[in-house]
Amino acid sequence: MRAEILSIGTELLLGQIIDTNAAYIAERLAEAGLSLYFKDTVGDNMERLVATLRLAASRAEVIICTGGLGPTADDITAEGIAIAFDAPLEMNEVAKSGIENLFRSRGRPFTDRQFKQAMMPQGAIMVPNPVGTAPGFILNKDGITVVALPGPPQEMQPMWLQTVGHYLSGLSGAIIYSRTLRFCGIGESVLEAHLEDLMAGTNPTVAPYAKLAEVHLRLTARASSVEEAQAMIAPVEAEIRQREGWHLYGIDEETLELVVGRMLRERSLTLAVAESCTGGLLGGRLTGVPGSSDYFLGGVISYANRLKEDLLGVRAATLAADGAVSEATAREMAEGARQRCGAQLAVSITGIAGPDGGTDEKPVGLVYLGLARDGVETRVVRHLFWGDRVTVRARAVQEALVMLRAELLALEASA
Repeated sequence: MRAEILSIGTELLLGQIIDTNAAYIAERLAEAGLSLYFKDTVGDNMERLVATLRLAASRAEVIICTGGLGPTADDITAEGIAIAFDAPLEMNEVAKSGIENLFRSRGRPFTDRQFKQAMMPQGAIMVPNPVGTAPGFILNKDGITVVALPGPPQEMQPMWLQTVGHYLSGLSGAIIYSRTLRFCGIGESVLEAHLEDLMAGTNPTVAPYAKLAEVHLRLTARASSVEEAQAMIAPVEAEIRQREGWHLYGIDEETLELVVGRMLRERSLTLAVAESCTGGLLGGRLTGVPGSSDYFLGGVISYANRLKEDLLGVRAATLAADGAVSEATAREMAEGARQRCGAQLAVSITGIAGPDGGTDEKPVGLVYLGLARDGVETRVVRHLFWGDRVTVRARAVQEALVMLRAELLALEASA
């Protein structure tokens, strides 16, 4: 079955609110076995709302609407659906009683205006709202199923999980199951070239998604059950692992910092960091993982050269001869962090994030990453990242994690 999402509200068109509902619903529709081809946004204008609903009905069997179910004059979704599908509004007495009881239980005053939220198209099924005052509804008319849900995500999502998702799964008679493979150290175009034949498949499908300094592959199968879909995906995933196993670092929601942390814990290794241009972003990602205190000892944010000397032991002669952004400084930062924190491994980052500070010799985006390990010569890698300040810093942190993962894999191979 084909589905379409319609997000309603002028504030969405003005960019005052980010439409997170559409992304959430799109993922849930896939789980329910519905194919999503279009997503639309329309403001609080009755003529345009009705026209958009009728357009959606011409190309989908299921329409999911969010927003515009409140008590104010600009909440026009229920009326728009009533007009578009020739189903006059009527008071849902169960919804009305629920709204009144909710206000009384909270000791809040209310007016008859609140009962606008209980007006639903004739024949609609009420969708209870366990969090807010505006219930939703499901209307089946002329072979089209229209679902109307409130705009606030904290209200919409529980309503989906408790009622709407189950209802739609019963309609489709199928499920769409996806598994995401996460890769680092390889570009999207290179990975796509290596897996071109697998990406030509139709069920399951293999689709690449470029992320910041990594690539995700989504393997998706349509089947009658999760177990059947998993069985369809398994041989494709096995072939991908055979071809690109080294670059594959995680599955589904596994982040690079989570995987690196698990590798450190499994090997009983400790880590420290020394950061300059990234200002603690690497340490922040590492400590964002629960249980990171098992392996992460701490770090130094040494923006000023004086702190590079005092806290990390970087030599004044190195800073004078090579500068703060240099291979030599990155090396001494990593070694200093490892020694002074008492860690077995340490990573350093120093660079020019911009937008100012670059020269012909050392342009904006130049970053040096250092990796020190007890008993082994310190390694330094030079990068030249593109993008604005935020992007350069984010790429530097990501590549530092990639570098650390590669070191841990090498340790495992040599063990």
